[in-house]
Amino acid sequence: MKIPVETKPALWGAAGGTIALAIAGFTWGGCVTGSKAEADATQRANSAVVVALAPVCVEKFKHAAGASANLVVLKKADSWAQGDFVEKGGWAAVARSNPPTQVTAVAQACALLPAGA
Repeated sequence: MKIPVETKPALWGAAGGTIALAIAGFTWGGCVTGSKAEADATQRANSAVVVALAPVCVEKFKHAAGASANLVVLKKADSWAQGDFVEKGGWAAVARSNPPTQVTAVAQACALLPAGA
């Protein structure tokens, strides 16, 4: 079978264009791999859980025994220790299973919300 001479440059151009399109798509076009999409979805879900549970944590904090004394201690603590204080107080914990990192994130978000203001 005889292939015309003009076909070879056209095939090389198509191959180069395909590679350039793939590079542009993954760099600027928003295309992602399945694992990247899964990681992004997990991160967004965890963020949504933290946003949803932080107000619950604040309510637990407000209605706990000695809430006013706890609020004084919380306000005196530096920003790094506030999340630890809330986490150790148990106000960020939710029944059954939360990954420890999620409880920590909820505690930190809870400490940032106006607990007794």
